Amino acid sequence: QVQLVESGGGLVQAGGSLRLSCAASGRIFRSYAMGWFRQAPGKEREFVATGWSGGSTSYARSVKGRFTITRDSAKNTVYLQMNSLKPEDTAVYYCAALFNGNHYNDHDYDYWGQGTQVTVSS
Repeated sequence: QVQLVESGGGLVQAGGSLRLSCAASGRIFRSYAMGWFRQAPGKEREFVATGWSGGSTSYARSVKGRFTITRDSAKNTVYLQMNSLKPEDTAVYYCAALFNGNHYNDHDYDYWGQGTQVTVSS
């Protein structure tokens, strides 16, 4: 059974930083692109970032320059470093694995984590 296990969410003041982690099985980590999505209350889930095993990355315009996605192949873990956080970044953040498809489209992702809450206070 494939598992994606997220950690690292919490409460932070505006301007602060958090790092989210997502641990995956080795088979998934080696073969899949790993992405982050988020969903705020009353809103649809939205793309945040995706990282490929070859090192390429893609970011939503709203987080580019503030968030960084990285992959640690030794730990089968993908990270989302979030800096200069804003209240509008408040959401449940989900890790997901994509084998093939449009990385902006959450429906194309094959596996999902349980989500971790990030709350940014003003």
